[in-house]
Amino acid sequence: MIYLKEIRKLVGSTRIFVPGVRAIIIDSEGKILLQHRKDNSLWGLPGGSVELDETAFEALKREVKEETSLEVLEAEPMGLYCGPGQKFSYPGGDMVQCFAIAFIVRKWKGQPNADGVEGSDVHFFPISDMPENIVPVHIQTLEDYKVYKGHFLLSG
Repeated sequence: MIYLKEIRKLVGSTRIFVPGVRAIIIDSEGKILLQHRKDNSLWGLPGGSVELDETAFEALKREVKEETSLEVLEAEPMGLYCGPGQKFSYPGGDMVQCFAIAFIVRKWKGQPNADGVEGSDVHFFPISDMPENIVPVHIQTLEDYKVYKGHFLLSG
C-alpha cells in the first residue's frame, strides 16, 4: 500500500495499473473463503497489491495474513486477470485497472478472522452458492475456478 499511496500523491484519482494478487482459499469441503469488504460492502477474494521489491507469492502471503489471519503454505497460480473487465473504482474515487494473478490456496494454517480494517467478516461459501454481492472484478476469477483444469488462464 505504501507504493500506491506514493503514486496517488502524483496522479490523484486517475486510473492506474495495479499489480496484484487474489487468493482462492479452499477448505477441506471445497468451499471458498470470501471476505466482506468494509469499503464497498461487497464480498471478495482476499488479496491486494504487490509492493516494490516483493514477489507475487510474498504479496499473496502478506495480503492473506493481513486480511484473514491465515498463513499460506502453498499456492498454485491459476490465471492472470487484466483488461477492460478489470477496471475498478474505490468509494473515494480512486480508479484502478487490475493486473492480478489469481492463486488457488489449498494448503494453509490458522483460523480465518476478518481484520476489522479492510474486512468485517470472512466466510467459506460453496462454489454453487456464492453471495450475489461480489466484487465485480472477482466474478470472472470465480467463474474460471469452476472450470479450471490445471492450465494457467489468461483472462480479461
